[in-house]
Amino acid sequence: MRSIVNTKKAPAAIGPYSQAVKAEGFVFTAGQIAIDPATNTVVNGSVAEQTEQVMENLKAVIEEAGADLSSVVKTTVYLTSPEDFGPMNEVYARYFPSEPPARTTVFITALPKNVKVEIDAIARL
Repeated sequence: MRSIVNTKKAPAAIGPYSQAVKAEGFVFTAGQIAIDPATNTVVNGSVAEQTEQVMENLKAVIEEAGADLSSVVKTTVYLTSPEDFGPMNEVYARYFPSEPPARTTVFITALPKNVKVEIDAIARL
């Protein structure tokens, strides 16, 4: 059994996908980028500023699903520049202060809307 997760506290999907799907005791989020859900615009600025918005979006989706960031078991981080790893990591660490989830970080050439960072997560319900 699966159910779709949708919240106005995170940006609406910009394509044919759901913000998240709950299935078999887990929530699987779509990748979140630095879109402010209040204005539906990209947060321009440093990768740290964008990561802050991404994490707030992830938090909103995961909470709508009935979990919280402490129940995240795996994330994948996509960055467009290796130089952005340190600043992203500093912001990311504030959201997972103890027992952080497993994580994969991938460097790619481009992300939607030309943002600098995208993060998706898997959390346990």
